[in-house]
Amino acid sequence: MFGLLFPERTYPMDPTSLTQIDPTHWILDLSPFPSPPLHQVCIFLLSPSSLPPNQALSLYFQPSPTHNPSFLFCGALTPDRPSAVLTLPWPTDGETEKSNLGAKIGVCVEDLTIVPPIKDEGEGRRGERMALKVGESLFNYMTSFCGADGGGNIVVPADILDRWFRKFQERARKDPNYLKGFDL
Repeated sequence: MFGLLFPERTYPMDPTSLTQIDPTHWILDLSPFPSPPLHQVCIFLLSPSSLPPNQALSLYFQPSPTHNPSFLFCGALTPDRPSAVLTLPWPTDGETEKSNLGAKIGVCVEDLTIVPPIKDEGEGRRGERMALKVGESLFNYMTSFCGADGGGNIVVPADILDRWFRKFQERARKDPNYLKGFDL
């Protein structure tokens, strides 16, 4: 029904690599995987039609059975979304993970109505890339007007942001493909 792998760390594994709890639940103990900890997992349906109607294949992560015994939702697959690269939510409360010891991944088939909203990580990354490109455009524009004050500081005209933004808007209005150039 599904397969998974850890990018740059393992070959694809099928459900037989996991411990099957019942017909719709599987657990993978990450302890055998060498350090450093795994941060991403790629999960995919072997055939989108293998998932029953109105069902999702959900992936959960348990960083530590002692420090954090609950399984955290990472994402889900549907016939319309047959694969995903999901981030494993290690704790960020000062406890830096040093190994995969005790961590577990849970995979289950569950009713689509109880699955939390599925976020498309690609959309977030797309927005981040676009923001970086817009910032780079601003930086390049500002540096073309730079002067130095002798103390190692860069000096730009006070209205530089307004001028850049007006130019940015005008160019976007004239060329419908201009903004598409910021999306890599």
